[in-house]
Amino acid sequence: MNRSIVFDSPFLLGFEHTRALIERAAKAAAESYPPYNVEARGDGGLRITLAVAGFSPEQLQVTVEDRQLTISGKKDTSGRPEEAYLHRGIAARGFIRSFVLADGMEVEGALLEHGLLHIDLIRPEPEKKVKQIPIKTAG
Repeated sequence: MNRSIVFDSPFLLGFEHTRALIERAAKAAAESYPPYNVEARGDGGLRITLAVAGFSPEQLQVTVEDRQLTISGKKDTSGRPEEAYLHRGIAARGFIRSFVLADGMEVEGALLEHGLLHIDLIRPEPEKKVKQIPIKTAG
């Protein structure tokens, strides 16, 4: 992806992390397989649902690294004879789908149900911290 001209401005110093997040999000948006939905849940969380028909839980992997949620699926075709398809409309290829998570977002869990992989995200309330500041005296 080409570098964004906006971030090349000499007035925007130290925004390399933001540029990297935007580039990751743009790359993830360009992916088209498998299809997915993103739903708002009543508790303020989100649910990402991917259509992963034909994949077993052992063939799917959900990871979070550096605020990037990655869902991957790998089909194991070794040891299977090549079927003679008259029409093949169901994709049997592996995939990697990524989402950039906002600060504080956490994966609550993942559920494979009827060919749909549901991944629930939550944003827990941050702890209220009170920091006592010592008062110094001069002299």
